[in-house]
Amino acid sequence: MKRNTKQREEVWGALERTPSFVSAQELHQSLRAAGSGIGLATVYRTLNALAQEGSADALTLEGENLFRACSPGHHHHVICRDCGVTKEIEAKAVEAWARDVAAEHGFHDPQHIVDIYGTCTDCYRGLPG
Repeated sequence: MKRNTKQREEVWGALERTPSFVSAQELHQSLRAAGSGIGLATVYRTLNALAQEGSADALTLEGENLFRACSPGHHHHVICRDCGVTKEIEAKAVEAWARDVAAEHGFHDPQHIVDIYGTCTDCYRGLPG
């Protein structure tokens, strides 16, 4: 884990207060509107570091990287490809499958990333997400 800096704490705090996925640009704008002098490059670097260490979820929706504060530890999501609503899910079958496939090929300590993309009920019905 990286050391906490004032800028890192600012980005993390803003991300925690944001209820849904947000782009680096949107988070930067909200920080600037709140009086922060943090630069956009710092926001990008910090969000990417938080995602890499597992403190933030990252996804690409319509070509844009989006971030959100996340539960710690390994987990999976089901994500609406239209509105971006995201739910954490249990995936015991995926975990077992990953272990089995790795072992079958002589690999140990497998890691994997599995997210499911679909259309949420509201978007499927044409309602605002």
